[in-house]
Amino acid sequence: MDLVTIIIIAVGLSMDTFAVSVVSGAACKQLKVRHTLRMAVFFGGFQAFMPLVGALAGLTVKGYIAGYDHWVAFALLAAVGGKMIYESFKLAPAGENFDLSNIFVLLVLSIATSIDALTVGVTLPLLKIPIATAAAIIGVVTFSLSALGVSIGKRTGHFFESKIEAIGGLALIGLGVKILLEHLTM
Repeated sequence: MDLVTIIIIAVGLSMDTFAVSVVSGAACKQLKVRHTLRMAVFFGGFQAFMPLVGALAGLTVKGYIAGYDHWVAFALLAAVGGKMIYESFKLAPAGENFDLSNIFVLLVLSIATSIDALTVGVTLPLLKIPIATAAAIIGVVTFSLSALGVSIGKRTGHFFESKIEAIGGLALIGLGVKILLEHLTM
């Protein structure tokens, strides 16, 4: 797999954290730079760590599913992408008491938004993607997009939130289709 594929995966996975960051920026009245950086570090760190855990699981089953690994990769990416699209149509109002300075809130948000990265991590060994490189790129992209999302949210509110998550879901589904077509036509 090439660098472009890893970046597409990273951007696709980052869309849910980006959407949460936009809402967070809109909901927090007393937002400071340190809150933005803390959120970006939490999101980027969890998004980098979870694919590593998923990849370890993928390595354990790789030998058993080598003949149809492209179908597994497609199914997982399509499921995660479909879930992101589905969730983008559910409207969840931002709470008034949303506190980015609360470590527990950040921990819960980080875990909730990185479950998809765990699932996608399972596909990394199947796709022969360098796991450490992919995790680092996912973490950096997520950090950057989270910080940007808080800034955008502070300025524009959560107008774009659902559209962003749907685009990320479409990107992951498209990547799954690309992987499937590459394997079926080779």
